[in-house]
Amino acid sequence: MHLKLKWLTIALGVLSISSYSQSKKTIVPKTYVASKTTTPIVIDGYDSEVSWNNAEWTDLFEDIENNIKPKYATKVKMLWDETNFYILAKIEEPHVWANLKQRDTIIFYNNDFEVFIDPDSDTFNYYELEINALNTAWDLFLSKPYRENDNVVLNDWNIPGLKSAVKINGTLNNPNDTDEGWVLEMAIPWASYRKSYNEKNVPEDKFWRVNFSRVNWQHAVINGTYERKKDADGKFLPEYNWVWSPMGVINMHEPEKWGYVYFSSKEGNETFAIPQDEKVKWELYNLYRFQKEYYQTHKMWANSIQNLTQKVISIEGKILKPVLENHTSGYTISVKSPFSNQTLIIREDGKIISK
Repeated sequence: MHLKLKWLTIALGVLSISSYSQSKKTIVPKTYVASKTTTPIVIDGYDSEVSWNNAEWTDLFEDIENNIKPKYATKVKMLWDETNFYILAKIEEPHVWANLKQRDTIIFYNNDFEVFIDPDSDTFNYYELEINALNTAWDLFLSKPYRENDNVVLNDWNIPGLKSAVKINGTLNNPNDTDEGWVLEMAIPWASYRKSYNEKNVPEDKFWRVNFSRVNWQHAVINGTYERKKDADGKFLPEYNWVWSPMGVINMHEPEKWGYVYFSSKEGNETFAIPQDEKVKWELYNLYRFQKEYYQTHKMWANSIQNLTQKVISIEGKILKPVLENHTSGYTISVKSPFSNQTLIIREDGKIISK
């Protein structure tokens, strides 16, 4: 679920922010190696550059909750240079329509394409961008995920220097024909994500956490115009949410589940393996969710790991020994990584700290 703002939970009829129901499946984030382009990319919606031709497509998107094949295909390519993160999305859609033209309006009320980026993989201070087939953008900065029950959205934040273009393979807003879909090309400046003026944040030979989502609505044609379809009671039918990296729940705002994009400076088919310490973080987030569920039931935090799980937690045959410490305002769960000897700590608000 998008959960943009608290009042949107009512508008969309989605689960409440206080819900922590989770998939019982193991979520393994997708990975992608983005190559550095040495030739300019023109943002025009046409993937005619040699660099795009050489880039690999991601896996096809899947349903956000059930990893089933969506009705229409979506896939992405990525590139980078010293200035920008380049994204090319190919979106299959037999009825390309959009009517929202004002920037920073609620773009997912149209079919849209969405980008989520967490540069430092701590789930705090991350970014969201949504664009529809009219190339109307909504860009957001979130200080932390919605699950913490407060208003964390800076809706007035914009991406300086954002470039995007849409190419319609068909006709926009014409219900009398069948379209192939639309292509969205964008360049997001690294400078948009700087935390300070002099920060060098181009992630050369590093990874960022990234995910992509596509919102697709059932539609009706009223007086020759596309509209979101309603049920017999006049309520909008729920949207489809299709994503690159699986979430297991209808909620994009769990950044620890997003994919890993590695920005390679090398030519050729470089591979990327998710670092083991990232897997340690996944286990800490599992314990964090167990604490949420425990609190919902008992109205207090658990005071031992055994209250949360009886299972031995291990990664690649190495056993983790998490330590739970309660304090006045919440708790911390810490574990010494058997891979790096770093101590990783998760707080009651879900933020990860490395020491």
